[in-house]
Amino acid sequence: MGEHLFERLARERNITVEEMRAIISARIEKGWNDPNPEKRAQWRKIPCEGKIPTPDEWLRYAIEKLQEEGREDLLRWHSNFV
Repeated sequence: MGEHLFERLARERNITVEEMRAIISARIEKGWNDPNPEKRAQWRKIPCEGKIPTPDEWLRYAIEKLQEEGREDLLRWHSNFV
């Protein structure tokens, strides 16, 4: 299996995978608590086991949504990076 998407993103930004996950987690938290109720509702559709989605839960949800919408063209990295 190829490298995970988060590893690729971290390498491209010259940061650690942990730093990349922290950036993604911060973005999830920002969306989860967005003052706009419509935006907040979109984030809250992401299934999660805990209080807030993890980066992996967000990624899984994003991939599923793109597949449902017939946007597999945006997932070219999927087989190599997830």
